[in-house]
Amino acid sequence: MTTPENVVRVLAEPSRLRAFAAVVLGAGTIADIAAASGLKVKDAGIALQKLREAGLVEGDPARPADLKPLAATLTEQVPADGLAPFVRGDKLISLPVAHERRRKILEHVASHAFTARTYYEEKEINERLRVWCDGGELDHVTLRRYLVDFGLLERGGGMYQAQPLPI
Repeated sequence: MTTPENVVRVLAEPSRLRAFAAVVLGAGTIADIAAASGLKVKDAGIALQKLREAGLVEGDPARPADLKPLAATLTEQVPADGLAPFVRGDKLISLPVAHERRRKILEHVASHAFTARTYYEEKEINERLRVWCDGGELDHVTLRRYLVDFGLLERGGGMYQAQPLPI
């Protein structure tokens, strides 16, 4: 599946990026890609295979895949309230270092994962946070700890209570 994360991962490797650029500029065969990118034929072939597996290149001769559907999903998933690139849909991608921005992201997660003044067992907290962490940089335990540290979840007596967010 072509996701923004996969695209970045695949193109982060310099030879793949060079091969992709060659395809975008019109190189269609491995020999053309090698010549246009300055890669050895073998390296161009490996890069082309990885680009095909990632869904960035298709066909023979090679041509760039249509990435418009991917771009459309990005515009649908990116929050309009300044949470990008940290939140995409109901996924937490990463947390910012800046305290106020981090708090804003954590408030967003808490408001979507929990109901204020509701008690939850730790197992349910973990299940709800795992969904948010799937594919991101944080694990659910770290996220839970941040939510407690920021006062968005209160822990006591083996239960957690979601706190109301400031207005």
